[in-house]
Amino acid sequence: MAVKCSGCGVCCRLFLISLSEEEYLSGKFRTQFESFGLTKDFVGAELCGANIIEQKEDGSCFYLKDSKCSIHDIRPEACRKFFCTSKSKAFKEMIHKIKERKLLLKLL
Repeated sequence: MAVKCSGCGVCCRLFLISLSEEEYLSGKFRTQFESFGLTKDFVGAELCGANIIEQKEDGSCFYLKDSKCSIHDIRPEACRKFFCTSKSKAFKEMIHKIKERKLLLKLL
């Protein structure tokens, strides 16, 4: 099976995305606590979760628009590394959760 994005957007609805120090400090991404003006220091941000991409009220990624990533070309490294078609053991549990969600959506 090829390692590529299926374009379903399920992972963007299930997982929080932690930004790397470089991504966080770039200011390119909207984060969970940005509106509170919390720390510009990455270590402090990471400790309180301020380096996590903001979510919408439904829990999906802020950048998910019409079931597609609106920042695909500049998406964070965590998003670039993950594919639900991956055979990597590191993603085994995440892929399992995606399969469960897809099954649930089919049943609805």
